[in-house]
Amino acid sequence: MLNIQDIIDEYGEDLVTMDNYDDCIMGVCERFGQTPIIAYDRSAVINKLINNGMIHEDAEEWFSFNMIGAWVGDATPCFITTSTFEAIP
Repeated sequence: MLNIQDIIDEYGEDLVTMDNYDDCIMGVCERFGQTPIIAYDRSAVINKLINNGMIHEDAEEWFSFNMIGAWVGDATPCFITTSTFEAIP
């Protein structure tokens, strides 16, 4: 698991994090000409919501409205969806 304090020490205190979701952080997303932002594992966030008592459908809805839909400025975190695409030969 990444240490959030190490990330803040390296990238600065302007990073926006979600309370109680440090264990879902994948890393930092760096973009040309923009502020680095925290990158969360989407599946880990959904699973955490489910483990906290939501059914999958409610977790997806909560995530869409309250996390993806929460714009808090240029440092708003992003959410990474991992996939198992087959490599092109």
